[in-house]
Amino acid sequence: EGMKRGAFDFIVKPWDNEKLIETLKAAYNGRSKEARERNSVPPSSVSMLWGKGNVMASVRRTVEKIAPTDASVLITGENGTGKDVLAGEIHRMSERALQKMVCVDAGALTETLFESELFGHEKGAFTGAVEQHRGFFEKADGGTIFLDEIGDVSEPIQIKLLQVLQQRTFSPVGGHGTLRFSGRVIAATNQD
Repeated sequence: EGMKRGAFDFIVKPWDNEKLIETLKAAYNGRSKEARERNSVPPSSVSMLWGKGNVMASVRRTVEKIAPTDASVLITGENGTGKDVLAGEIHRMSERALQKMVCVDAGALTETLFESELFGHEKGAFTGAVEQHRGFFEKADGGTIFLDEIGDVSEPIQIKLLQVLQQRTFSPVGGHGTLRFSGRVIAATNQD
């Protein structure tokens, strides 16, 4: 039924990983010319589709006001309401649109890895740190970092994030100096 409605293929559970990869590659290579061209457009150049209701008009006016600024932004709303899409639109409409937007699912990072993933680490900073690692903040410098599910982050980590927001600096794990962060922070949560 799915194939009749336009699905490329289907996979029966339990699936074989090699078969899954082959199917995905075939689907990717079999895309139409229009789909390939559509996917080659940088995401930051594609405008968000806005609804016509009064609430969406109000949200759009707010986005148009804050996008050109360097203000940090917190987007709240229930799961599935498009907070990540809105964050992308703020980035697209900003002066940083040509720079990188780094998206981090804060809720998916374990507390033990969180600091290393956000701020990076130096070689030998802890067991298993066999080489230097650039964190998300360093990768997003000059652009935008989007911290999704920020409400799931523990209070000790929130305190470290506060330093970045207030002082615009951070220290990699095991590092002796501080690095400056000149990017924009957008965060989202479904919590109060």
